[in-house]
Amino acid sequence: MRAPLTVAAELHRFKNFPFMATTKVAVVGVGALGEQHARVYYELPEAELVAVVDIEEERVQRAASLYQCQSYRRYQHILTRVEAISLAVPTQDHAGIGVDFLQAGVHVLIEKPIAQNLEEADQLIQMRRKSGAVLHIGHSERFNPALLAVTPYITQPKFFEAHRLGVFIPRSLDIDVVLDLMIHDLDLILHLVDCPIREIRAVGIPILTPRIDIANARLEFENSCVANVTASRVSNEKIRKLRFFQPQDYVSIDFHRQNVEMYSLLDRDLGRKITGRSFEIRRQEPLKLEIQAFLRAVQDETPSPQAPAACSGEEGRRALALALEVKRAIEKL
Repeated sequence: MRAPLTVAAELHRFKNFPFMATTKVAVVGVGALGEQHARVYYELPEAELVAVVDIEEERVQRAASLYQCQSYRRYQHILTRVEAISLAVPTQDHAGIGVDFLQAGVHVLIEKPIAQNLEEADQLIQMRRKSGAVLHIGHSERFNPALLAVTPYITQPKFFEAHRLGVFIPRSLDIDVVLDLMIHDLDLILHLVDCPIREIRAVGIPILTPRIDIANARLEFENSCVANVTASRVSNEKIRKLRFFQPQDYVSIDFHRQNVEMYSLLDRDLGRKITGRSFEIRRQEPLKLEIQAFLRAVQDETPSPQAPAACSGEEGRRALALALEVKRAIEKL
């Protein structure tokens, strides 16, 4: 089966030209999300996808055929054959596999969450520091064009309302909805507020699985900012919205549709006026932007001041720590 023809895929044949620096990459775990990583690497001229790895024979063979690379059942076979990997295996395996690659000097992009607990997150971070390799965590909403468009106008958010709802899909069921979906918004809010949390209240229940399928958390920060965050994987529609208020501004970000609404209160000589701001947003794939940022870091390219901030291992740990606190608050009820 041949890979889909795209403009980016047409550039694939130029990858080995001397004027274009390329990074030898592999994807470990080619389920629904891992295959998307493989597709993006295959299309990018700055990457050479040399291998895909998965314990399921049919799945790994399909990905290898689609994206014209080698297939392996065991990741140990490629430890010395690649410069960088995307790791998209179940969360319980992130630390064990990620540490092995980092120890071998291979740069690693791990799908969120960074690990299943803080001890394993620390193992990854410590090995990253020891090896000097790049470690990024896949909080791809940081690269959503809607968020990037409004970021220059974010000043001092005081109240957040986040809704991340989706229909039930039988994947990522090794973790609950807090670590699967809510953690995206927890990371973004921590990134935008950058202040310690004073209090956490949360509720959640299992519905279709033994784990929490719908949850709500109320976070109060020491600077009095409040965030109300809801996540569900048992809804009848897909919603990815983050709304917040800051002095004189209201902002609504739709991550799914990649658009922004912003209304501001302006002081005028003849009185106060509310005005809306329009944004020209070019729709782009956040995952692609995230992988490109990862490859730039691997190739030691300095990002521009306007470039979105990739999620470091330390920031991934911070998001995980908050998600685990939310889970503990739910379990107390």
